[in-house]
This record gives sequence, structure tokens and C-alpha cells, in this order.
Amino acid sequence: MQVAIVKYNAGNIYSVVNALRRLGVEPLLTDDPDALRQADRVVFPGQGEARGAMEYLRARGLDEVIRSLTQPVLGICIGQQLLCRHSEEGDVDCLGIFDAEVKRFSPNRHEDKVPCMGWNKLRFAQNEKGEMRNEKLFAGLEESPYVYFVHSYYVPVCEDTIAVADFILPYSAALHKDNFYACQFHPEKSGNVGEQILRNFLAIDKL
Repeated sequence: MQVAIVKYNAGNIYSVVNALRRLGVEPLLTDDPDALRQADRVVFPGQGEARGAMEYLRARGLDEVIRSLTQPVLGICIGQQLLCRHSEEGDVDCLGIFDAEVKRFSPNRHEDKVPCMGWNKLRFAQNEKGEMRNEKLFAGLEESPYVYFVHSYYVPVCEDTIAVADFILPYSAALHKDNFYACQFHPEKSGNVGEQILRNFLAIDKL
């Protein structure tokens, strides 16, 4: 299996490389459009600033490449935010896969410290019957697992939300639409739970 990681001006990419290596996968770190299109899986990770990231992607045509991908894609941290329609960070239009606007946390109390940093609990989204949505990304996980977050901006709960976390308010900890998956938390820093999520992503079939 060929797993490509989108190479752009974002931090924290090499921790994802190392996490995949621990699963026996040697990923390709690339900004080559053909390599991204031909990969079996694409991971879009990173930490950084939305406007600068989008300018980099657009300058290299990677925005259109990512939108065109048909294999399973996983956005992580700012990767989730850039897959949304717009971000308040730099007031920039993003990739528009998810119809949501990324917003900055606004502290309501003195103890609300931004950025949100540390371990937090996931609540899996439910269907109309009150049952957990059948999300392949979370297969094999116990209810309400803890994962690791570092972020100042968040995606509001929307129709594509598959997991919620609480910090100041409930927000989207993970999203899914068609072949695009995304998580605000860092699976590569989330111990056994994160490792299982990455393993599940690698096992998702192409649409």
C-alpha cells in the first residue's frame, strides 16, 4: 500500500511519518500531484496558520489536487480545518470539502486557556435512534476514548461531524464526508487509541 503525506509549509508532519512507520507503512512525503493522485491513501496533517497554508497550496495547485482525490483522505489538526469552507484564522477561504466555518475559541472564563492543549474525551456522534453512527474510523474503540489536542481554532458541530469534544463549547473533533475523513486531535500523539484510528484509516476501502 502506498500512503502519501501532503508536503506543505506545516509543522508536525514528521510525527505522522513516524506513527505510520510504527504500523509498518513507509509513507511518501510529497507535493507532487501525480504521486498524490496515485497513492492508495492520502494523509493531510500539520500544525500552522490557515492563510499561509492555503497560499502555499494554491501556489502549487495542490488545492485542486486535494479536492479531486477519490481515495481515502485523512486531514489532521489544521488539515481538518483546511478541508472546511472558510477559516477565521487569516479570514481565508479553504478547500470547501466540509461546509463549515472554522472559528477561534473565545474564552468565557478566566480558566478557559487558549490554545486548547492536552487530553480530552471524544463523544461519538449518534444517529436518529441514539446509536453510534457506523464510522469505520472508530472501529474497535471503547466508548468515550481520550485523545490529544493542540489548537486555538475549531470546527463547529455540523452535519458531517462524527465525533464531538468539549472545550468552552462542544465542537467537531472529527468529520466525515464521502472519502474525506478528518480529526482535530492528533492520532499520532494519542497512544493506543490514535494508533487504532490510523490503522482503521488504512483499512478503509476506496469508494
